Amino acid sequence: MSRQVVRSSKFRHVFGQPAKADQCYEDVRVSQTTWDSGFCAVNPKFVALICEASGGGAFLVLPLGKTGRVDKNVPTVCGHTAPVLDIAWCPHNDNVIASGSEDCTVMVWEIHDGGLVLPLREPVVTLEGHTKRVGIVAWHPTAQNVLLSAGCDNVILVWDVGTGAAMLTLGSDVHPDTIYSVDWSRDGSLICTSCRDKRVRIIEPRKGTIVAEKDRPHEGTRPVRAVFVSDGKILTTGFSRMSERQVALWDTKHLEEPLSLQELDTSSGVLLPFFDPDTNIVYLCGKGDSSIRYFEITSEAPFLHYLSMFSSKESQRGMGYMPKRGLEVNKCEIARFYKLHERKCEPIAMTVPRKSDLFQEDLYPPTAGPDAALTAEEWLGGRDAGPLLISLKDGYVPSKSRELRVNRGLDTGRRKTAQEASGTANSNAVSRLEEEMRKLQATVQELQKRLETLEEIVQAK
Repeated sequence: MSRQVVRSSKFRHVFGQPAKADQCYEDVRVSQTTWDSGFCAVNPKFVALICEASGGGAFLVLPLGKTGRVDKNVPTVCGHTAPVLDIAWCPHNDNVIASGSEDCTVMVWEIHDGGLVLPLREPVVTLEGHTKRVGIVAWHPTAQNVLLSAGCDNVILVWDVGTGAAMLTLGSDVHPDTIYSVDWSRDGSLICTSCRDKRVRIIEPRKGTIVAEKDRPHEGTRPVRAVFVSDGKILTTGFSRMSERQVALWDTKHLEEPLSLQELDTSSGVLLPFFDPDTNIVYLCGKGDSSIRYFEITSEAPFLHYLSMFSSKESQRGMGYMPKRGLEVNKCEIARFYKLHERKCEPIAMTVPRKSDLFQEDLYPPTAGPDAALTAEEWLGGRDAGPLLISLKDGYVPSKSRELRVNRGLDTGRRKTAQEASGTANSNAVSRLEEEMRKLQATVQELQKRLETLEEIVQAK
């Protein structure tokens, strides 16, 4: 009798643990816009999520520790004139976030430590160049102030946020139809895109050349997503001709046949892939699903190994993914998701069960740190560099806010004045709040004295 040998992996028993009710963000009105982005972005300081807004577009930014019920009058980032479609935190500055909107603009915002006190309407810089709505924003992983945006005008623009100018343009000659997804390679030398014309392309953005191309990676008509994974491979999610959801792994040098192709189920939601280069695990989250599947990618056949699935009762409207430096290493947490419900944001920790409380070096190799390896000029000049790595052995402590330097000539003076006015308004609002708190405390003390007097009268009778 033959025995089936079980593949050895330290990630076989990874399990998902949803946060307790008091650790969730309750009473948030998640956007109802029909768009296949995560609607949520997180970093070690803040969680941001796109919310419903009347008369424009807005998103909510909360400090990570500000859990519980969110006040309905909480200030938002509300400078867009139409719904916000995508948001992304800068990997090199935890206080800077970019947003793309139906108003055809990309805006870059600076959030002060502690979060918003008043609604934020004035961005640090507005990037105008698209002629239709902007559905994708993605920061360069290793170059400072380099931001990519993709719009429904079938154009990809690469911006230098420091100058507010578009450095590179990939026009409709590269993508003849709607762009579904864009992903940077780990060193930022290439981008991988999926398009409505049923092609996945690998592009060198500085030259504007298509390095490799795959027609119909999935036979179905629904949207395809593509991301870079380890060792020059890409992973795609899509649909079969019979509308079954699929995940496939491809070698970029040989795109004729997939290294692995697996069929999952017959749900209709597009699968959003999140890849962790430190553990080689890819997580698949479907909009409208109530589960997160995860797979391990190895260098030997069959290359893509199903690990497990986290399931819950309620479906997800969106998903945010915490960078590795924001995790709790003493609890062997290897990933954390922020699941958007209709009125709630729920953290879900992915944990490897270990008995020891010591730092697990095999789970936490050196990971991408918050410092940029290149300037925008160096990257544009042809240099490439991998991320600057840091150790998580002693935990990661977020640094104080870094200033986003923007140089746009005469516009800088106007923005500085607006920022100073905003800072004065913020400090005035804090003073008013402190004064109100003092009055409330005095009222409470007076009520307590009266209560004690009444009790004495009752006892005397």
